[in-house]
Amino acid sequence: MLAVIGQVLPEAIGIALSPIPIIGLILMLLSKNARKNSLMFMIGWLAGLVVVAVIVLALVNAGKIEAGEGAAQTGVLWGQLLLGLVLLFLAFRQWRSRPKAGQEATMPKWMATIDSVKPSRALALGALLSGVNPKNLLLNVAAAGTIAAAAITPLQTAVVTIVFILIASITIIGPVAYVQIAGERAERA
Repeated sequence: MLAVIGQVLPEAIGIALSPIPIIGLILMLLSKNARKNSLMFMIGWLAGLVVVAVIVLALVNAGKIEAGEGAAQTGVLWGQLLLGLVLLFLAFRQWRSRPKAGQEATMPKWMATIDSVKPSRALALGALLSGVNPKNLLLNVAAAGTIAAAAITPLQTAVVTIVFILIASITIIGPVAYVQIAGERAERA
């Protein structure tokens, strides 16, 4: 079980250090409805990660039943290679579209409206940034595939998945928990 956690640790750290969700959360924490919106953002974030992981776990386990254990593990390895290539392509595309020297980067539209976000939209934004954001989606799929292909019990699979999601969410859970616990002291800070 610990070996599987070690295998998915890079993906969890990659998700945790994703800058766009962290920036969105910081902007949300500076808004007028910070406590409620940040809590809803965190719930949406966790839900997005859980939904993707559960879908991948179910698909890989179904593949194990149909094709056998070895074929499922081979399929996961090929899938991870494909996901890696997709990430390289996305990185190259983003690098090519970066602002030229002296040009100012444009802020995404959703960031400009974050101060007036309602709790339901904060929930949806959290789910989108964790579950649909291409980088986070691909890292989550790769990790869930690794977990599903591992030779561990269903209980161990659940524990490893929870640990993965918690590590991937530490940069979201930490600030939100601080704001919820510290209350007005956090608002001043």
